[in-house]
Amino acid sequence: MTHQPKLDLSPKVSDEIRRTTCYMCACRCGINVHMKDGKVAYIEGNRDHPVNKGVLCAKGSAGIMQVNAPSRLRAPLKRVGPRGSGEFREISWDEAISTAVGWLNELHETAPHKLAFFTGRDQSQSFTSFWAQNFGTPNYAAHGGFCSVNMAAAGIYTMGGAFWEFGQPDWDRTRLFMLFGVAEDHDSNPIKIGIGKLKARGARVIGVNPVRSGYNAVADDWVGITPGTDGLFVLSLIHLLMKAGRIDLDYLSRYTNAPVLVNAAEGPDQGLLLRDENGKELVIDRATGKPAPFDQPGVRPDLSATYKRDGVVHRPVFHHMAERYLSDEYAPEAVAGRCGIPAKRIRAIAAELARVAFDEAFTLDREWTDFRGETHKTMTGRPVSFHAMRGISAHANGFQTCRAIHVLQILLGTVEVPGGFRFKPPYPKPVSAHPTPHGHGRPGRPLEGPHLGFPRGPQDLQIDDEGRAKRIDKAFTWENPMSVHGLMHMVISNAHAGDPYRIDTLFMYMANMSWNSTMNTSGVMEMLTARNDDGRYVIPRIIYSDAYSSEMVAYADLILPDTTYLERHDCISLLDRPICEADAAADAIRWPVIEPDRDVRGFQSVLIELANRMQLPGFTRSDGSPKWKDYADYIVNHERRPGIGPLAGFRGENGDLEGRGPVNPDQLDRYIENGGFYVAHIPEGADYYKPWNSAYQDWAVGMGLYDSPQPYLFQLYVEPMRRFQLAAEGHGDRQPPDHLRARIRDKMNPLPIWYETDQTGNEGFTVNALTQRPMAMYHSWGTQNAWLRQLHGRNPLYVPTRLMREHGLEEGDWAKVSSPHGSITVPVMEMAALNDNTVWTWNAIGKRKGAWALTDDAPEATKGFLLNHLIHELLPPRGDGLRWANSDPITGQAAWFDLKVKIEKAANPEEVTESQPAFGPIKSPVGTGPKNLVWKVGK
Repeated sequence: MTHQPKLDLSPKVSDEIRRTTCYMCACRCGINVHMKDGKVAYIEGNRDHPVNKGVLCAKGSAGIMQVNAPSRLRAPLKRVGPRGSGEFREISWDEAISTAVGWLNELHETAPHKLAFFTGRDQSQSFTSFWAQNFGTPNYAAHGGFCSVNMAAAGIYTMGGAFWEFGQPDWDRTRLFMLFGVAEDHDSNPIKIGIGKLKARGARVIGVNPVRSGYNAVADDWVGITPGTDGLFVLSLIHLLMKAGRIDLDYLSRYTNAPVLVNAAEGPDQGLLLRDENGKELVIDRATGKPAPFDQPGVRPDLSATYKRDGVVHRPVFHHMAERYLSDEYAPEAVAGRCGIPAKRIRAIAAELARVAFDEAFTLDREWTDFRGETHKTMTGRPVSFHAMRGISAHANGFQTCRAIHVLQILLGTVEVPGGFRFKPPYPKPVSAHPTPHGHGRPGRPLEGPHLGFPRGPQDLQIDDEGRAKRIDKAFTWENPMSVHGLMHMVISNAHAGDPYRIDTLFMYMANMSWNSTMNTSGVMEMLTARNDDGRYVIPRIIYSDAYSSEMVAYADLILPDTTYLERHDCISLLDRPICEADAAADAIRWPVIEPDRDVRGFQSVLIELANRMQLPGFTRSDGSPKWKDYADYIVNHERRPGIGPLAGFRGENGDLEGRGPVNPDQLDRYIENGGFYVAHIPEGADYYKPWNSAYQDWAVGMGLYDSPQPYLFQLYVEPMRRFQLAAEGHGDRQPPDHLRARIRDKMNPLPIWYETDQTGNEGFTVNALTQRPMAMYHSWGTQNAWLRQLHGRNPLYVPTRLMREHGLEEGDWAKVSSPHGSITVPVMEMAALNDNTVWTWNAIGKRKGAWALTDDAPEATKGFLLNHLIHELLPPRGDGLRWANSDPITGQAAWFDLKVKIEKAANPEEVTESQPAFGPIKSPVGTGPKNLVWKVGK
């Protein structure tokens, strides 16, 4: 008789499951952390979680390797060698906090603007901004200025929200889904789930991207567009749809400012919207033929009527749109060559958008009442939805391109309707519901309001009486008037140049600004180590916080080591970047499922201790005692407004209130019991038409999203932009400098336009060069992860077949890639599914030797590389005596993807052994990790 081995087919995975929130990208998925003997044994998705519903990607599963990474910082550090040497000594937390307080307290009391506090991919920005506001410095922002501010700003100015964290497609009803410039790192699990639903139903996916990878690889149609021309392509689609009359006129007249009258009278108000004495936009009522406020009960706005007053004919916004977009300059035949898309294909895509939006329209039998008091028996579904991200945003024409995409959705009537794009609470929010930016306060006192906001016109610029910038990054100046997320990529170079002033302390969190998160990488490293004639550093003090020994650590004077995400409290708040879905408001926490085995502390709790030691206003009571002992205490007990705190769930003494309510001291325990999240579902009938649906507005007020109903019109015509144009034309008290007048007048058009970026391929630099993040990586810490490195341990330069042949390249060859700023030598790989004049690579794979506890011969440090070495924060000289920022002129968004290069085969390929430029190793405060990362969990 054959004896079969006894196999345990259901081995015990864990002793306990602790449910929390992932931090391996910005999806904020729910995870089940399996524990054995108090250690992490396994991470899987939480099937009850509203974001991922159990789906977990490679990043999320590999979180266990982050928690055990050899690169983790182990204790506070104080620099003992020169900056950049990586030479530190370990110090106690008491010495670290005392040192930081000694540096910061004097600034708070005398010159708070000399502190520049900037955070990277921080997911607690409502808290870090609160800290900076109470310190009194005007110099605060997070990483949005070099990521996707164009998308966010354009969306809010146009329709009260944008893609990703602001909204999502109606996945269950969409029949045509169109992506623009989307890589796979942002919101990847929900998009994968959504695309799976579309494919199962036979819906169509169109991917617009120079690179066919990820989502574009599974799209039914791939449009390999020329980088930076998406706006021109979209305006051509608008041209065709308007010319064919395939737009939703009823939707435009009811819910947008298309029927609002534009002042045609010459003078300081020309081009502004006509308003009544209460400031309400005026439309012509079809019934009376007379002007009326847009929200007057019973009014039916007329798109075609004009209004004559004092001999001047005032026309509605829609007339101005028709005049612009019906022009032949937007005909497919006129734009095809620049976009790299045949005219016939542009026409086909426009026809398909119209066919699905109108011929496949449907209705839901759901009654709802709009803000004018009119009750509708049904809801009209138009099953077309869009998604766009950094590939669109990171161009110098990105703001207007993002606006064009939003306008295209609106013309089709596909926003906030069944089958279309839907907002996630707390959005939609009109610009009027957002603050304006605030700058200088008085020493020892907080700013009067938040740093970042949405300017309504020149009066909101952060400049002094002489026109000088109040902020170190020059946000909210004539150079970048609507820079709602700041310009993090300009902070170090401006501080080094002393323009607009010198700073004393640079304080950064999770911002790898000496390597992959910066333009002009080698230049920034020099700026961080530059000295004055007296031998002192130009930037006198640098404080840095990170969980890992990144490249930036070596350039700091004081290191405050952070925990990993399973060792601390975090709050994914409705006040910040929540986890909501279109059908519900939701928020979440992280909590210490394990205790640190190192002398490290959560950064947010460290900020509270610094604030308490300095007795910062907002953090201390009138008697000087602290309000909160740590971040967990703050999350529960802080109230931004009465009854409104960081978390919306389980409020009140009994934990039975949501949105608004008194503090519940057991709130965190209730979140932990519930899986680390809270969900409040929108009632049926309030779930669509959110900006105009009275039921949704009332529900949002009850949840504390608004203090009063905030119905508004979508802004096809953005009036604040016209206010800046008027200033450039000589109107108003605040005037731009002469050298910026033409740019403001030309670029800040209140209707979306397209223009060439400043890097147009002069001097032989004619090839487009891009980066994008892979699905398996997000932050630069991904490529020190032992599991994820097996997926992406190096990054070749992907080159289209045409350029490979043209330059005699074969796969595995080394190529020299040059820009006006510098050159790199890198390995190449052929890719056919790629725009034929574009090269690209994965972002943040390349590492500097000595960082991240990797060995000096690690593939990331020898075969990996950065395109950042080719990109400068300033544009090449134009011959006008000025150096212009490499940014969008409206928002200051870093124009990463405008890079133009030339490519050639390396001169002596047999002599090339590693990517160039190669920098000397950094001395690591954590040393080098073991060759094999092994540990035992359980018995």
